[in-house]
Amino acid sequence: MLKVDHLSGGYGEKNIVNNATFTVNKGKMLGILGPNGSGKSTLMKLMSGILQPASGTVEIDGKELWQYATKELAKKMAVLPQLHAHAFSHTVRETVSLGRYPHQRGWFSSWSTEDEAAVVEAMEMMDISRYEHTAIDHMSGGEQQRVFVAQALAQNASILLLDEPTNHLDINHQKELLDTIKRQAIERDLTIVSIFHDINLASMYCDHLLLLDQGGIAAIGEPHEVVKEKEIREVYGTRVATHPHPELPKPQITLMPGVDRQAVEQKITKEDFSVSSEMVLYRSAAPLKTVSSAVINAGSGWFTTFMNRRVDENYRVSDTVEELTFYIEGKGFKSTDTVAMMTAVDVGQVVLENCEFEGGSIVVAVTAGAGNGTDVSMTHLKERRKKVGTVNTWIFVNGTLAEEAFLQAMMTATEAKTKAFQEEKVIDPFTGTIATGTPTDSLLVAATQQGGNFQYAGPISELGRHIGKTVFKATTEAIRRYRNPAPH
Repeated sequence: MLKVDHLSGGYGEKNIVNNATFTVNKGKMLGILGPNGSGKSTLMKLMSGILQPASGTVEIDGKELWQYATKELAKKMAVLPQLHAHAFSHTVRETVSLGRYPHQRGWFSSWSTEDEAAVVEAMEMMDISRYEHTAIDHMSGGEQQRVFVAQALAQNASILLLDEPTNHLDINHQKELLDTIKRQAIERDLTIVSIFHDINLASMYCDHLLLLDQGGIAAIGEPHEVVKEKEIREVYGTRVATHPHPELPKPQITLMPGVDRQAVEQKITKEDFSVSSEMVLYRSAAPLKTVSSAVINAGSGWFTTFMNRRVDENYRVSDTVEELTFYIEGKGFKSTDTVAMMTAVDVGQVVLENCEFEGGSIVVAVTAGAGNGTDVSMTHLKERRKKVGTVNTWIFVNGTLAEEAFLQAMMTATEAKTKAFQEEKVIDPFTGTIATGTPTDSLLVAATQQGGNFQYAGPISELGRHIGKTVFKATTEAIRRYRNPAPH
């Protein structure tokens, strides 16, 4: 265990680090964050004993740093500095072997099978075994970095202090290196402290983060306690947005530019949509912020092309995404910039509705099939055969939506659709009960992110009231058109 207690120090009479206190337990990884000049490297030097503290203590396993002899301390702590000066050239093997020096009784006079195994294992972990006899000054900066990390691992110390270990590495080698370091922390019960410039990497791999600001601790805790928009903005002096990692319960940040987005002034109306026997299509002059359950580009993003494609009722392919992507590209659109849905109902019967209100406006587009009505509360009771019938709903907002407004808009629209099914007495043929939708319904909310601000889109909000009214109206009419199609 590493314990830092009221540690202060720096260079000469000037303290760079002030009153730092924290503990890192065995098997855990602490990431140190902070802008340039905040004291990260100075704190690392004080922790490693390279600099003498002005006050405070550093303890390893209950024993203060100064109580350890040099070799004894090296068996406990391995340090990877930020920069390496090469006065002469070693091979990779020789450089990694230097990590075994603390375990020698004399200068390599007692080289053992344990030493050899540690060096070989460290080179394998860092994927540098093939460079064993290569001089390190003939290697790239990223390759050199991996050699010095291998040297630290070969030292077999219980504490690793790393100063920007991913410096010079490409993203794949950053991941591989940090995967290895994290694995070592878990499997060998190591205590690891590492300086990071990349907040996202630190958040992903570290158990705890320490945020330095002008030599003092601005925040310390689990990543979700430290990586907050307000704290990052105050310490780094720049705007960021936080969002969850897609696979880990860890926060990630996105930098927000200081230059405003060069948005094209636009107002979406139903007259902007083109309708053919093949598809309903809308192409925006500028990317729209979008959340959807579409086939292509589901989730959130920014897109300019929106497609609701009609397919034959007997449409069957092994890979729907691949086939629809090929279709989009074949029509001259970019699949990376297109949100696309599919339906077997006649898209020529689409209902398009404009709705103007104070502060903004919306356009709603609905294609609906009632032949596959499903009561969602009863679907667990019977095996179902796939029938034709899907409700695809688009909501385009001329306005600026907050994140919660996008989600609430989807909830409000779903409730309005369900009410339309009730109003039109759409029956689930398997249960005889009122349907709530169909098994393959899809929903999209897109916004220009210009004009009026909408924090909420629930039923009692201004935006939500109009979404509810318009989606209900459009869905009701779309169901009626499905049942009684007008000739084209």
